[in-house]
Amino acid sequence: MGDRIELSRRYISLLPSQSQAKRKGAGSRTWLVVSKSGQGRVEELGKQTVMRQNGITARDLRVVEPELSYPSAILRRERAVVVNLEHIKAIVTANEVLVPNPRDPRIASFVYDLEFKLSDFDATMRSDNAKEQSPTDTPPEASGSRCEEAPADQVDSRRGNSKPLPFEFRALEICLESVCKILESETSTLEKEAYPALDQLSAKTSTNNLKRVRVIKGRLVALNGRVQKVRNEFEHLLDDDIDMAQMYLTDKLATLQSEGLVPEDEIDDDDDDEDDLLAGGAIDGNMSSKSSTVAASDHKPNVEELEMLLGAYFVQIEGILNKLSTLREYVHNTEDYINIVLDDKQNQLLRMGLIISMAIFMISLADVAMGFLAVNIGISLFNVETYTQWFLAAGGCSVCSVFLYIVAILVLKWFRFLG
Repeated sequence: MGDRIELSRRYISLLPSQSQAKRKGAGSRTWLVVSKSGQGRVEELGKQTVMRQNGITARDLRVVEPELSYPSAILRRERAVVVNLEHIKAIVTANEVLVPNPRDPRIASFVYDLEFKLSDFDATMRSDNAKEQSPTDTPPEASGSRCEEAPADQVDSRRGNSKPLPFEFRALEICLESVCKILESETSTLEKEAYPALDQLSAKTSTNNLKRVRVIKGRLVALNGRVQKVRNEFEHLLDDDIDMAQMYLTDKLATLQSEGLVPEDEIDDDDDDEDDLLAGGAIDGNMSSKSSTVAASDHKPNVEELEMLLGAYFVQIEGILNKLSTLREYVHNTEDYINIVLDDKQNQLLRMGLIISMAIFMISLADVAMGFLAVNIGISLFNVETYTQWFLAAGGCSVCSVFLYIVAILVLKWFRFLG
């Protein structure tokens, strides 16, 4: 009896830890975390951890889940930008990019571009900084006097480098480029299939060609809707300067650091301690109040960098949409041409039916006359040695039927019933 009680106690003591492990495993997901230097690492992160580190809500996290289908959107949050454009789903912060389900083959090219371009930019910046810090042949006094005499903009122009884009904009640009690339590829593939199929349908209207064009038209409508959603999201961002200003995560974090609201090591802090949960809430509250103050004080924030970035890809999306519109107009023109051809074929069949009906009517008249003359009744007309008169009567009825048929056709042509 004592052994049973001891065993039950052990079993009960194991239940909380097992349930905690199950809850942790159920809420965790594989994420690819790409740093500023382009170094990527795969981590198993829980939902609460991701929400706490990036200052997003559970609804934002559901938007980037690969299993769920949400419309294209770019969500602006205090510490992150949630990107959901087509197959590209990512959480962009001022320090890193989080990509869910990195082993998905659909985003393999995006993951490669993200790591390669970020690492290449980091290497370029390091080399530029090394060149600037390396000694030159010019004497220090001369170089210092020249720099003092020359304005700052001339010095920057001689160096040949302008202010680089913040990390979040570089990551966002890679996301937009990948989306535009896949939409451009699908549009080109559809054009290569659609135009020959439409030309073949115009040359020969058949059931197989009609089925093929129907499938292509369905793909065209679906692709046009997807491109239109991405275009509307770009247009919504470009129309609202406040929303664009909220996407300057690096500037907001630097401002809060200068005011002492965020620790200096917040940018590089990846610790997942439980104490960060309360700290994250405090930071979000400070950043929210600070952003609302900025939005209230600045009537038109400086968003030129982001506006130029979004404007470039907005033009590219407009070009893709114009291609789809041209293809859609070509489909409509082909449909109109097919309807005209079918109407002409229908008119020809109606004319042929009218001609056949007239011929049948005239043959029926001749048949009635023949039948009347062939009645088996004893009359004096048939009491002759020859049947010349009967043949003359029968031939006259046939000739009259043909004559009346020709007259009827001429009358129908005169009234333009037969074209």
